[in-house]
Amino acid sequence: MCRKAVSLLLMLSLCCCAAIGRDTRPSRLADASPAEVGLDAGRLARIDAVTAAAIKDGRTPGAVVLVARRGKVASRKAYGQRQVRPSAEAMTTDTVFDLASLTKPIATATAIMLLIERGKLQLTDRVASHLPEFGKHGKDAITIEHLLLHTSGLPAGNPVRDYDAGRPKAMEKIYDLRLTADPGKRFVYSDLGFIVLGELVEKLGGARLDEFCAKNTFAPLGLRDTTFRPGKELAARCAPTEKVDDRWLSGEVHDPRARRMSGVAGHAGLFGTADDLAVFAQMILDGGTWQGRRVLSAETVRLMTQPRSVPGGLRALGWDVRTRYSSNRGAHFGGFGHTGFTGTSLWIDPPSGTAVILLTNRVHPDGKGNVTLMRSQIATIVADAILPQSVRTGIDVLKREGFKRLAGRRVGLVTNHMGVDADGTSTIDLLHKAPGVKLVALFSPEHGIRGEVDRLVSDSTDEKTGLPIYSLYGKNRRPTAEQLRGIDTLVYDIQDIGCRFYTYLTTLGYILETAAEHKLRVVVLDRPNPIGGVAVEGPLLEKRRESFVGYHPLPVRHGMTVGELALLFNKERKIDAMLEVVEMEGWKRDDLFDRTGLVWRNPSPNMRSLTAALLYPGIGLLETTNVSVGRGTDRPFEVIGAPWLDGRRLAAALARTGLPGMRFMPTQFTPASSTYAKKLCGGVQLYIDDWSRFESLRVGLTIAVTLRQLYPKEWKTERYNVLLGNTAVLSALEKGEPAAKLLELAAADVKAFKEVRRRYLRYR
Repeated sequence: MCRKAVSLLLMLSLCCCAAIGRDTRPSRLADASPAEVGLDAGRLARIDAVTAAAIKDGRTPGAVVLVARRGKVASRKAYGQRQVRPSAEAMTTDTVFDLASLTKPIATATAIMLLIERGKLQLTDRVASHLPEFGKHGKDAITIEHLLLHTSGLPAGNPVRDYDAGRPKAMEKIYDLRLTADPGKRFVYSDLGFIVLGELVEKLGGARLDEFCAKNTFAPLGLRDTTFRPGKELAARCAPTEKVDDRWLSGEVHDPRARRMSGVAGHAGLFGTADDLAVFAQMILDGGTWQGRRVLSAETVRLMTQPRSVPGGLRALGWDVRTRYSSNRGAHFGGFGHTGFTGTSLWIDPPSGTAVILLTNRVHPDGKGNVTLMRSQIATIVADAILPQSVRTGIDVLKREGFKRLAGRRVGLVTNHMGVDADGTSTIDLLHKAPGVKLVALFSPEHGIRGEVDRLVSDSTDEKTGLPIYSLYGKNRRPTAEQLRGIDTLVYDIQDIGCRFYTYLTTLGYILETAAEHKLRVVVLDRPNPIGGVAVEGPLLEKRRESFVGYHPLPVRHGMTVGELALLFNKERKIDAMLEVVEMEGWKRDDLFDRTGLVWRNPSPNMRSLTAALLYPGIGLLETTNVSVGRGTDRPFEVIGAPWLDGRRLAAALARTGLPGMRFMPTQFTPASSTYAKKLCGGVQLYIDDWSRFESLRVGLTIAVTLRQLYPKEWKTERYNVLLGNTAVLSALEKGEPAAKLLELAAADVKAFKEVRRRYLRYR
């Protein structure tokens, strides 16, 4: 079945102006240039040579290759011949292919997931509870999940002669088979498991597999070229496979078992085009929707595609899985997909929003073709073609302009190790050498100029430039008049992490106030909000609760850049500093840091990953209580625990909450420093499965409520409000209110804040 050759990633495409009922919207993806979707056209063009070589070497007569990203088709090409016998016929992009084992995920697994979604069955159901005749010879322990993961213990196949008498007799033979391994103990890629799943669809779905899929999957997607048993019109566009009984199989399934089951089986029999497969892939990437129509629920898509451990590796429900894939340039990808015996493959890479479809009829004309190498080469090319988003930060824009905005200025620079341009050159060095700019002094925030200190910081001298470094996290939190002597402009270049109680924001506010007091100009070099500019999560900091960990009444997760916040602080607090923001280029509000193309540098000693940054607004709230949030471990903010805490009990309770995008695993750890230093803590490790569905404060407040429920005496909440900053939410927590109530209270003021926030947003 050629399944393991899929060490690639991606997929997506177009075509087919289908009209389903009265809906005349085209079921295809729009075309775009490679550059429009972040692909290097030159690198992508290397697919031509790889495909030409495969055709020349006789590994396939032809191919259709489609590459799509961000919902648009960047490349769709037909190569070589659709058929070489009995006469030559050119390949076209609308050629219909025998998809072979792509039937498994696209038709059968999707149908099963729909039945699960509708409450007709569960993954844990024993197959024999729905098909009693299947339960012979120890097969009564096999579950739906076992079949989808190929861990049922069924053999890979059985003799073709068992199918000669048609479907009913063939199923009797399958039901009478004995297992080759106990269920769950061995991975064996089995066509038989999916044949049984196809029968389950018919019994529970009330229609044969092809009819169920046509009505419930293909029609909602508008897929007019995707079907079992193509009719005469589609057969005319089919790529033939081999010759059987003096006839070329064209529009007739190649798999001998499926062919003897009238062309409809759970493991093979589906036909389709690259365009239709692209629509299916986009629906999966979009969480189950297509053009506003919901085909699968988002939870069903997550359930279907999340990696699961099987003996010897990982699988998803009906899919091959690759959790890490490296291109020649070192880019890393994960994803899922499948291959087909006839020479077809589909790979989807959700993190990059990319998909690759390779359709061939490599078994034509003599069954000797092989596209394994070609699949791998094309995957590598596409991975290599994905460009970093190349966001230009404020310092990059300032540098490109020749530092004209600072011409003739005497500058005090507020920065740390995160103040660098796209090449990694520090803003200190850039301004020190900038023509017409006089860099007078440096000011450092919490953690110091290099971001390495986890205590109060003293003044020092920069070894390279000889400039004084004045600490704004030592005996002073604001520049003094003496330190400002000879300065007319303060430049701020520090990377925030998107959370209200991260102290760099207070330093920004104090700089604005100091500049206004001394009539200095302020230039803020903007940088991305690493956890995105869309999500805003409360609660709001109450007025008169301002502190160094809460400068302004913001929600905990504010969804703004430092430049936008500077504008808001300056206006809403009536500071009226002479402020200019050097805006970024290329950043979009829904971009997390992983899509910026910028290099991650730890903004502070314990902020070591984007995952930690995403968790911090919710998990960081706990660190003023008697719970360790992982400081002093190698996973700060990704683990929580305490000596009095039972990790298994907490993990089980959190799993029952159904937090979207999250998983929890019991763990033990011993912090080297900070809370419970050198003491063994029981706790949980937090995993974010889906960044698009994850909500920091929902997670943090749900954990707080769960701790309160499980450990009402052990967990001390007296200082929880230090960072939370909202008495109403704290009171509800202490009264034992559910997380939903806390979130409701937290959301109350956020709506009004969003109206204020909207006036200061500078990016779409």
